[in-house]
Amino acid sequence: MIRTFFGWQIRAFDLLDEHWESDRVTKIISNIVVAFFLMGLIVGLLSYLNLLPTFIQISPFFAIELAFNVLLIFEVLGLIFLFPKSVADAVGKQFEIISLLLLRDAFKEFGHYLGEMNWELGFAMELLPIISDAFGAILIFLITGLFYRAQRHVRITQNYEEQVSFVSIKKLISIYLTITFIFLGVYDVISAYQTHQFIYSIKLFYTLLIFTDVFILLFSLRYSTKYFNLFRYSSFALATIFLRLTLSAPPFYNVLLAVIAGLMVLGVTYIYNKLLSQQKISD
Repeated sequence: MIRTFFGWQIRAFDLLDEHWESDRVTKIISNIVVAFFLMGLIVGLLSYLNLLPTFIQISPFFAIELAFNVLLIFEVLGLIFLFPKSVADAVGKQFEIISLLLLRDAFKEFGHYLGEMNWELGFAMELLPIISDAFGAILIFLITGLFYRAQRHVRITQNYEEQVSFVSIKKLISIYLTITFIFLGVYDVISAYQTHQFIYSIKLFYTLLIFTDVFILLFSLRYSTKYFNLFRYSSFALATIFLRLTLSAPPFYNVLLAVIAGLMVLGVTYIYNKLLSQQKISD
């Protein structure tokens, strides 16, 4: 009974994953993001013309912020679908999301300075957080690209049956992460309607990712207890913790934490590849 129940969930994941990577879904996602961007432009225009209720305060860059938020939703879903395929690629996806968040915050803050600008020292200092987020996003973009390029996907399982079992567990995790993410999204919408303030639950979701990484680390011990693999998975979990702190950190510190996390996983990847090559030569 239990095996049948979990088997149904795994088949559901396979079906969703198959459609998620299709060209049709990609076009649908693009259309949705563009639609929200246009809707944001209309709302911003109505706010500029004072045609909205007084309690609604809309930034001139609301359309960009809204489009980025919708795009981030699909990026998170893409992250969830990556877990069964590669934990390393899923970690890379987390850095992609952080870089987009930094860009979104830069656009959001820049929207406060579209009026008359007084280019004095104080104003220049106010722009530093925006510059920090922008260049931080570029650094994370670079680190993420190098991280993907350096990846060597080596199975830790010993045979096909173990590989299927390991992937199946990760598919179940992805299913429940998807359900949780949808639940958080519904909660955010209801909360925004009640409080007239949208609170994005990405922080809570990244907290769940920490436990997910640790669970995968512990479960992987069933297939391999090699120190190299153990340390590599542990570094991924630690990087997720740093990224979670990034979401709550003030300006400058958020970029610093994200860059530290990126350099850490990049360094571990290069060292892991080097040790792996030496091990193959010695064998």
